[in-house]
Amino acid sequence: MKESNSQAIQFDADMLKKYDTFGPRYTSYPTALQFSPEFTEQDYREELEESNLQSNPLSLYYHIPYCESLCFYCACNKIITHTFDRAIPYLERLHKEVVMQAALVSDQRLVNQLHFGGGTPTFLSDEQLQQLMLVTEQHFKMAPVDQREFSIEIDPRAVRGNTIAMLREFGFNRVSLGVQDFDEKVQKAVNRQQSVEQTQAVLDAARQSGYQSINMDLIYGLPHQTVASFSRTLDTIITMRPERLAIYSYAHLPHRVKAQTLIKAEDLPDAVTKLSLLELTINRLQEAGYVYIGMDHFALPDDELVRAKEKGTLQRNFQGYSTHADTDMIGMGVTSIGKVNNAYSQNERFEKGYFKAIDAGHLAVFQGYRLSEDDKLRRTVIQELMCQGVVDFETIEKRYQIDFRSYFAEELNRLLPLEEDDLVTLSTQQIRVQPFGRLLLRNIAMVFDAYQQPTKEQRFSRVI
Repeated sequence: MKESNSQAIQFDADMLKKYDTFGPRYTSYPTALQFSPEFTEQDYREELEESNLQSNPLSLYYHIPYCESLCFYCACNKIITHTFDRAIPYLERLHKEVVMQAALVSDQRLVNQLHFGGGTPTFLSDEQLQQLMLVTEQHFKMAPVDQREFSIEIDPRAVRGNTIAMLREFGFNRVSLGVQDFDEKVQKAVNRQQSVEQTQAVLDAARQSGYQSINMDLIYGLPHQTVASFSRTLDTIITMRPERLAIYSYAHLPHRVKAQTLIKAEDLPDAVTKLSLLELTINRLQEAGYVYIGMDHFALPDDELVRAKEKGTLQRNFQGYSTHADTDMIGMGVTSIGKVNNAYSQNERFEKGYFKAIDAGHLAVFQGYRLSEDDKLRRTVIQELMCQGVVDFETIEKRYQIDFRSYFAEELNRLLPLEEDDLVTLSTQQIRVQPFGRLLLRNIAMVFDAYQQPTKEQRFSRVI
């Protein structure tokens, strides 16, 4: 393991408060705020046609927006319904979109990544999940089984007895389980009652079926959380030993997320408690043998995320950290976002607009963004910071034919205060993120963001 993965982080609460501003998570650069309706379906088709010339592998993302119940913290695009037939007309259009998208893809391109997100993908019946995979396999060329990374988000409260095994038969080898917190008082406050036993049953089924990796999602900063209560949740999680963990900071933005108005602000942990929860989480997981990848992700030392970080192939995309740096991502379903060639695109946000586009024989692209040369350069720098923790000037200079220190003179000057605070070190040929800086990767990346400077405006979630 590289030294950078194992260095201890000295927790400095005062310094974290200093940098606790609002900022992007950089699952893309530029961020979705730059997307525009001026980017059309035709623009998307042109980008996909150009990308076919390179024959890079593909990643497919399917958005399944339905949930049976509302989790009050959730900011995802979702539709709350108890009517399971509600998914039937949606799937009819989704199958059509698969056919249309596949027709635009070179038959030389292999799908080596696939992800079902939501919403709750297992809102769909086993038969519906099967049919969606069959349509996909019929129209896209799948990579050999040993080269695939197929994942699905699972709500342990909404999964049937044979679902996990059935998905494994269709090539899924990774599952991500929503947990958030096992404390009953916290669960009641966010309307997500989920027992340890329900979660363990899905975990056991995945291991018995031969899944390569299991991820669990937790959230710190939820109502009624305390250091003692969250410590108990971490104890349980560590005993379960998932290969990956994502520990997200709760962003309370009730003015933007209607569901969050159901959470009482006075029930949320104060700033000191929230920072203590973060410190607890990092220390406990590293003591338990997890490697801190960066941002809010942890993995066991032999997990592919750690190996990708060491090989320099780790990347960030709209699902977070990923192990394949050379793929284009095609997003399908309402509100899904894709990255193809030099552009981002997003589908219609609501069923009505999505249905109308697909029924008319069009892709459902309603906005997007085509990157400039400066965007591509800055995206690379931000990716290197977020994923590798090192920016090598010579490598960037050769790739983009620039003089790094001249091109980014202003940015390097703005990094000096961060160097004084031990977030980064600067040399004549490198920027290197220090252990404490791994908690504040978003702040460091913002220095190179031409569209976004540190701000107190709540367009984004808090960094901590």
